[in-house]
Amino acid sequence: MLGNVLVTGGAAGLGAAVADAVREHGGTPLVLDKSAPAHGEFELVDLSDGRAAEAAVETLARRHGGLSAVVTAAGTDRCGTLAEVPAKEWERVVQVNLFGTVAVIRAALPHLDGGRVVTVGSTLGLRAVSDATAYCASKFGVVGFTRALAAETAGRIGVTLVVPGGMRTGFFDDRTEQYRPKDLSKLNPPDRVAAAIVFALTQPPECEVRELVIAHAEEPSWP
Repeated sequence: MLGNVLVTGGAAGLGAAVADAVREHGGTPLVLDKSAPAHGEFELVDLSDGRAAEAAVETLARRHGGLSAVVTAAGTDRCGTLAEVPAKEWERVVQVNLFGTVAVIRAALPHLDGGRVVTVGSTLGLRAVSDATAYCASKFGVVGFTRALAAETAGRIGVTLVVPGGMRTGFFDDRTEQYRPKDLSKLNPPDRVAAAIVFALTQPPECEVRELVIAHAEEPSWP
């Protein structure tokens, strides 16, 4: 049984797939998102606002008597060269992907009693590409943050970094043609990544999946 699992970005994409997988394994997904999920418990919040994110975590944790795990699946992007992307839009990517992740986990820790945290990085948190400075900066930050958190909470909280490649979600929908994947068949369905996350969440006590890369066999950004 998974218990109460806080899922950011749980209204769509990977987050929705994680919420479904948690439900299928007997857990209760508690969703944080700027949009309401199709069903289940949630709080509406813009994760670029760290203090609002912390308050939303507190509300859900108290309402449901604590948390057993946190999965930070929310993410955003803004493609383009550093000179082309307006500063406010560049900074929002880092605010949601990195600072939002940190704010949610910071607020959740007091409510996790021997529970687990899964952060969602990216293959572009390990490999940098052009026209993605905001996204790479945010995801490289998630990698460093997660590794440091694992060291800090070792023996008390389970911490896993999941590194997915591209997924068949709406993540690419608002991009211009040059920044869209050329072949959607070379992207993983999000339920496969969600299954890997549940695998990490269901490890026995004192066993840790520290880092897990999961991607389509022909993922172009890995290795």
